[in-house]
Amino acid sequence: MNPDLVERIQETPDTTLIMVDGAKYIVRESMADVIDLIAAYRARIVGMAYGTDQALRSSTNTGPQPALAPVAALHSTQHGRALDGGR
Repeated sequence: MNPDLVERIQETPDTTLIMVDGAKYIVRESMADVIDLIAAYRARIVGMAYGTDQALRSSTNTGPQPALAPVAALHSTQHGRALDGGR
């Protein structure tokens, strides 16, 4: 999931990521955890740009990603569309 495409994050009570294209993803993490993951990801990108993040430069792994909720939980979303990317 590209954190640069996240438009909004809601926690009512499930944490929902609303993307710039209108897609909605329900994730297991709390809103605070998602914000921390996005901040850590962006810090690693900046670190790579300045050459200060050697661990990430030698790896193709971009770090932890929010985990999508089970598909059964998605039936209660407003739009009722499959939000797991067809997986």
